[in-house]
Amino acid sequence: MKRFLTAVATTAALVTATTSFAADYPTKPVTYIIPYNPGGESDVTARFQEAYFSDVAGQDVVIQYKPGAGGATAWAQLNTLEADGYTIMNVNFPHAILQPAIKDVGYQTEDVIPAYIFHYTPDAIVVRADSPYQTLQDMIDDAKANPGSLTFGGSGTNSANHLAAVRFDQMADVTSTYIPFKGSSPAMAALLGNQIKAAMTYTTQGIKAGDQVRVLAIATDERVPSFPDVPTFKELGFDYVAGAYRGVTLPKDTPQDVRQKVSDIIGEINANPEFQQKLIENGYVLVDIPTDQMADWIEERRAEYAEGIEALKAN
Repeated sequence: MKRFLTAVATTAALVTATTSFAADYPTKPVTYIIPYNPGGESDVTARFQEAYFSDVAGQDVVIQYKPGAGGATAWAQLNTLEADGYTIMNVNFPHAILQPAIKDVGYQTEDVIPAYIFHYTPDAIVVRADSPYQTLQDMIDDAKANPGSLTFGGSGTNSANHLAAVRFDQMADVTSTYIPFKGSSPAMAALLGNQIKAAMTYTTQGIKAGDQVRVLAIATDERVPSFPDVPTFKELGFDYVAGAYRGVTLPKDTPQDVRQKVSDIIGEINANPEFQQKLIENGYVLVDIPTDQMADWIEERRAEYAEGIEALKAN
């Protein structure tokens, strides 16, 4: 009986300590790992969040970089980190579903489930300003007349850009050639250097390039403020809304109440009107998927990407 009472007391003490820890979290700066090089969409967003993190959480966030393999290098190491809530990591979809579905990358999607998804960068087809493609239909007509001649540059293999190119081929009934680059910016540099005919990229890259490019279509429900004259794929007859979704994740063994605190912090930043305006001006679309909705959201994405994954496997 004495041993039993001691075990109960120990368990109660651990529960109390964990609860107290979660209630006080965070009590020191939080490390925020970006699995890409500086300057990309994930980094830009983290820098925007950094400006509001201390106001919401009472502690600073310190951004670090661990690039490699389209994010897989960092994501494969996530669960080796201390599961105390003081290291959070950016995670992108569809990348974190596509990569392990197609080959061994050292992690499974279940290993990197986010605590919060805060936005997406809509897929966009971008050409040079002097391109003969004035409209998306011009591009489709040329691709049908000359199978394989349409070259799409994008960010890496088995990425959001790669999936978008495959899905475009399926929707438009064309055959294009996808050329991977080490990031969105190098793909756009190749486009501006006349090395490829088009970029399968994001609205954010279209904004950066400005008058040097023409955006033919954007994968949103409604036109985005930054491109009021550019039609959505839906307007052009394609039921297509997609892009790169970004969120924050933690090691799997992080206590759920700490995970909830991180979800609440990111959600509160997302609700800040000033923060929202920054993202909108830069081509992002805000979404709010907190931790308690994440399982359903992941399953919806798996279903959405299934056909494209099979096409990527066949390449």
